[in-house]
Amino acid sequence: MEPFFMSGHLTRRHALAVLGVVALGGLTGCAGSEEASSAGGESGGFDFTGSTPLGKVIPEAERQSAPRFSGELLDESAFDSTSLGGEIVVLNFWGSWCAPCRLEMPEFQAVFADVKDDGVQFLGVDVKDQRQLAQAFVDSVGVDYPSLFDPRGEVALAFRGFPANVVPTTILIDRFNRVAAVYIATVSEDDLYEALDHLLAEGAPQ
Repeated sequence: MEPFFMSGHLTRRHALAVLGVVALGGLTGCAGSEEASSAGGESGGFDFTGSTPLGKVIPEAERQSAPRFSGELLDESAFDSTSLGGEIVVLNFWGSWCAPCRLEMPEFQAVFADVKDDGVQFLGVDVKDQRQLAQAFVDSVGVDYPSLFDPRGEVALAFRGFPANVVPTTILIDRFNRVAAVYIATVSEDDLYEALDHLLAEGAPQ
């Protein structure tokens, strides 16, 4: 892996340990009690084959196109992923019932506040949850990036093979709408900054 590049804006680092790891094959984490039953997006080129090491990204030549997806935000407004085009996207699957998610989200909000003017968008995907509980949680944390309300896990199913019933998980999408990382784990600020530094250093679409 080539060394990561540091953008001028992303110099703040916090020595925070990873608060919990959620992975396939026996590592602890949160899982929903039901399997999602239908897909809420159009199939793209992405087909999940495994998770990405924390802080790392998939080499550009190996990235696959992210699918289009749509739904309803927690505030009941409509959302379509085409609105994210041309920017780096941090797509975080979470639930208010999931303890590691509740620890991770304040860190995500801190990173979002730091990079939102640099062409990075954050989108939460609230799964297997109750809207009132989810909204109360994001209000209590002061999260000001949007979250899709996705109680049946339909957005996850748009990413073929992605483990829809395991949270927290995070997908990074590059400026060319390609999946650049899949973290089936709690992601610390430090790891998220490291990956975003790399993606911000890459060329933008012409």
